[in-house]
Amino acid sequence: MKTYLDCLPCFMYQALRAGRVSTDDENKIKHLIDSVGNMLKDIPMDNTPPETGDIIYREVRKITGVYDPYKKIKEANIKEALSLYPKLKKIVYASDNRLLTAIRIAIAGNVIDLGVNKEFNIIKDLEKTLKQDFAILHFNEFVTQLEKAKSVLYLGDNAGESVFDKILIEELEKAVTYAVRDIPVINDVTLKDAIDSGLDEVAEIISSGTSAPGTILDLCNNTFLERFYRADMVISKGQGNYEGLSNVDRSLFFLLKAKCKVIANDLKVQENDIVLKAINT
Repeated sequence: MKTYLDCLPCFMYQALRAGRVSTDDENKIKHLIDSVGNMLKDIPMDNTPPETGDIIYREVRKITGVYDPYKKIKEANIKEALSLYPKLKKIVYASDNRLLTAIRIAIAGNVIDLGVNKEFNIIKDLEKTLKQDFAILHFNEFVTQLEKAKSVLYLGDNAGESVFDKILIEELEKAVTYAVRDIPVINDVTLKDAIDSGLDEVAEIISSGTSAPGTILDLCNNTFLERFYRADMVISKGQGNYEGLSNVDRSLFFLLKAKCKVIANDLKVQENDIVLKAINT
């Protein structure tokens, strides 16, 4: 997905938010905002948003000196999600369609996103998503490919949401590889976050090799790329991964909530809609 004009103020807000989380030094924050503003005027609009996000968060780390500004927030989100895990498992077991319910729960976790200018409440958003109609629902295609698949590559998005991913992975009943970010960026899930979420109990965890807040194949390591093209099925969670992979040349399933109007417009849905979208199937 290309960068739209409406993405530019969002980039500035992300820089400001990350700066404030990282430091109380107003001079450093002003330096960060100035630097990001200067960079944005030269950013090609055909770049994907995660490519620009990678540049911005490198600048955050360089200017503030803070490697993982959202560390404590991620830990709190994971803790809250884990507290909900037993209840969510009961909901899955009691449902008429366990797989579809687990997909809903995984998408509900997608609200835990500190890269958008939107507040969230995990419990309230979960309750809403369990009742919400899908704007795009390619569930039959999902089931058909899953039945044939021996291996599944699952692209993680945010920490905390990762616990909700575990619930879906348990329902897939396949050999799953779970891909995470190489280093901390926004609140995206890293190796440590995935282990803290219990994903090592249900999947092999690998790094994609990128520090971008989304999967950009040109920035990924060879191990990930081999898995990406070899996997019988790829499940991509969240907006950042959609932004990076929406034009990829392989079959793929996107699970996400359209949390901003840019993503919603690109998907041709409404803001806050939930989506299970298949491409190239």
